[in-house]
Amino acid sequence: METETVVKEGKAAILFPSANEVFYNPVQEFNRDLTCAVITEFARELLAQRGVKVVLPSEQERVVVSLSEETNEAEAQTEEKNGSEEPAVTAAAGERCERGLRVLEGLAASGLRSVRFALEVPGLQSVTANDFSAKAAALIARNAQYNGVSHLLHASCRDASMLMYDMRAKKDRYDVIDLDPYGSPASFLDAAVQSVSEGGLLCITCTDMAVMAGNSGETCYSKYGSVSIKAKYCHEMALRIILHSLDQRAGVYQRYIQPLLSVSVDFYIRVFVRVFTGQATVKNSASKQALVYNCVGCGAFHLQRMDTKHSAASSNEVLCVMVQSRCLGGPIWAESIHDLEFVQKVLSAVLGNPCRFGTSKRIEGVLSMVTEELEDVPLYYTVDNLSSTMHCNTPSLLQFRSALLHAGHRVSLSHACKNAIKTDAPPAAIWDIMRCWEKINPVKREKLSPTSPAFKILSTEPSFEACFTVREDANPQSRKRHLTRFQENPQAFWGPKARAKAGGGISADLQDKRKKFQNKRKNQITDSSQLKTFPCKKFKQGTCTHGDECCYFHDSEQTNEQKTE
Repeated sequence: METETVVKEGKAAILFPSANEVFYNPVQEFNRDLTCAVITEFARELLAQRGVKVVLPSEQERVVVSLSEETNEAEAQTEEKNGSEEPAVTAAAGERCERGLRVLEGLAASGLRSVRFALEVPGLQSVTANDFSAKAAALIARNAQYNGVSHLLHASCRDASMLMYDMRAKKDRYDVIDLDPYGSPASFLDAAVQSVSEGGLLCITCTDMAVMAGNSGETCYSKYGSVSIKAKYCHEMALRIILHSLDQRAGVYQRYIQPLLSVSVDFYIRVFVRVFTGQATVKNSASKQALVYNCVGCGAFHLQRMDTKHSAASSNEVLCVMVQSRCLGGPIWAESIHDLEFVQKVLSAVLGNPCRFGTSKRIEGVLSMVTEELEDVPLYYTVDNLSSTMHCNTPSLLQFRSALLHAGHRVSLSHACKNAIKTDAPPAAIWDIMRCWEKINPVKREKLSPTSPAFKILSTEPSFEACFTVREDANPQSRKRHLTRFQENPQAFWGPKARAKAGGGISADLQDKRKKFQNKRKNQITDSSQLKTFPCKKFKQGTCTHGDECCYFHDSEQTNEQKTE
């Protein structure tokens, strides 16, 4: 008889087969916690319009979270006013609410996420947990009964796309649709944008980060209608690619998206968007998309909007004047990827109830960084890549941020990359700052190739004198408070589990695959003495200085024959 394991996460206790690790992935706990937090705030906002108040146990009085030094009195007054008008009907987690949200998890596996919705998110009318596998659907039903949420959670065994297509009628649409596939969600997006209600919430996970980060631009285009670029800003570009794809597919049905929160963490991205209907707004969707011109040599980039309202960029803007080489990517979403007002609400709720989630500290760190990001500045540079291009020492993050602030530019960090710099400064100003830094930390110019980006950049004198004196406002609040912004892997081989086989089992263990060196070495060498069977390349070239102590084989006869020839 197959043994089962009980896994506890949040308020849920999930049964799953011990031999099938694909049913539970601990890496995604942050994803599930964040989703519960977002849906709760979405329910609070939407149900207030229906006369229902969302109630959570242990939730402290709502306060406005501000990472700035000054208190925003206007926001505080608004929050106090909203709190005074309490609806007569209340909704608690685990209880069915007649006016509540209808939620669909299209690819549920063990049903852990759906069970957590039923137990932790208040204001739900129903939760449908669907999976194409009959074994998974049976397990979902068992887990619903095991957790006592069968009155809210219903198991479904259907193709996710067909299920959503059948619910396209306005009266049948879901208020929240959650899609977390193994890999790309591209095949489900068309059905999702049609079957979500007016103003409803789409929660999309993409784990095919390699495709969206530039490893295969052609594959990315076939899935998402956008060409990815292998650049330092690839993780934010991946977010903007999926938002572009969602907006494009929604536009076919005269619908458009409004991003609430988009995060790139670890090996995956997660986006939360609302979907609305509006023909006039859809007509202006082109102005929200942009092509990306990226300099191959120095990494400078420029975004060109895809409409006639924005004049075509001149060659000096599109092409990097130092290197004059480029690659073209996109189109991508060029508008804000977050709704800062909504993010502040989620952050306030998490801080008001810190024991609700196991990853509350990390949620606080990531959302705090999101609130600090420049809304109107797509993509970013990295300090180490700028220094690498110049072949010089790397300035500290605070020094470089201070130089930009002294020059009159806006600057922020990014949640998607540790050493990212988001700024409205043009590439010319950024390279002027790097030229000034090089004067303080000179490179050996005689060793630079005349065709290298560094040589061409340093051939021009800076147009202003950069100041690297560290400013107080150069260090953001999330960094000063030492929040958990970027978390280290808690254990070895931390990442996505192996893909499930058709028969229900799992593929070979990832550690076993690593031992095979991907078939690059058929016969593995475990003893250093076995290296004596391989000829020494340095001995053949006459440069080996180890003599008899060399761990490789010295074939003097073969070497003499090569010299004779």
